[in-house]
Amino acid sequence: MKPLAITAFTTTGPLGRGSDATLAALRSRRSGLRPYDLDSTPLQTWIGRVAGLEDSPVHASLPDFDCRNNRLAELGLQGDDFETAVVRARERYGAQRIAVLIGTSTSGIAATERAFQERGADGALPAWFRYRETHNLFSVTDYVQQRLALRGPAATLSTACSSSAKVFASAHRLIEAGLADAAVVGGVDSLCLMTLYGFRSLELLSAAPCRPCDAARDGISIGEAAGFALLEPPRPGAAAPALLGYGESSDAYHMSSPHPEGEGAAAAMRAALERAGIEPAQVDYVNLHGTGTPANDRAEDAAVFGLFGRSVACSSTKGWTGHTLGAAGIVEAVISLLCLRQGLVPGSLNLERLDPALKSRVAVAAESRRLDRVLSNSFGFGGINCSLLFGASA
Repeated sequence: MKPLAITAFTTTGPLGRGSDATLAALRSRRSGLRPYDLDSTPLQTWIGRVAGLEDSPVHASLPDFDCRNNRLAELGLQGDDFETAVVRARERYGAQRIAVLIGTSTSGIAATERAFQERGADGALPAWFRYRETHNLFSVTDYVQQRLALRGPAATLSTACSSSAKVFASAHRLIEAGLADAAVVGGVDSLCLMTLYGFRSLELLSAAPCRPCDAARDGISIGEAAGFALLEPPRPGAAAPALLGYGESSDAYHMSSPHPEGEGAAAAMRAALERAGIEPAQVDYVNLHGTGTPANDRAEDAAVFGLFGRSVACSSTKGWTGHTLGAAGIVEAVISLLCLRQGLVPGSLNLERLDPALKSRVAVAAESRRLDRVLSNSFGFGGINCSLLFGASA
């Protein structure tokens, strides 16, 4: 495939606002996880919560969109001069030629939860509740598109935890088809009770900070985050990392469990490498989906080892951010881009004793060295998989 330059990127989450905060936390091995404090419910788990989100309004021009998820989107757009980069792209291509593709799984569910708690005696929802601009899956994409004054193709992708990785693939197809000249891609997912209690009912929440690849790992920690990237064809003289390849697959195995041998995960990784025209030995680091559940880590390890053996370092960064669900793809894409730029392989956080059953070369401690190509994995609930390959455009 023809690479797409990534001329701007940013993420805001439990580690702070913008790429510098994220990188500083990775280097200092400072986790963004904290004991559950979203409401007064005594839920025994840790979460990755964005500080100050409740006091951060949506943009003044879009008051109808006010909800936790769109507030998080607004904070994300303010990082790393991302909006300025979009303004310049808009001048180059025109507002109608820039697509907006956003991944989310929860959207504004928290707004609906609050509305149901405030129902009147007759069961009527409160007058302030606006489903279209808040809970609706398209609401966050609508918000971002209006906020950036763009008028090109727009869509929300909701494929669980691979949502904001698959937006990169969709952006490439739109640009290749001539339907857009550039694309703003991203993901936004905010904390809500539905996902927290849903994962607890599946017995997948850890009572302690998640510890991917640890022998005693026992579940996930849920986080919230927003992230965005600007994709466009490479321009002469403009140095930027690039999307070199992507792969997508579906396990079609089980509603809530990955294929035990990681067949779908392996297919997505192979497709990403084949699309980029490179061999497994040319990958320098794999950012694992690495949720910290016994089944996920075991299946992903089987897929990674089957493709790479022990030739490539891999690690999970969810010990820093928690699992940000629909925003996981963009968060880990941005982390992968930072690792590429800084020459950093972050060792898995909270990993005390590596599971001896895992065969891949899991990085326990951080490594500093040149990285030319980084693969980022996002494997959604039920086996909806996406792998992204990043590197230099030339």
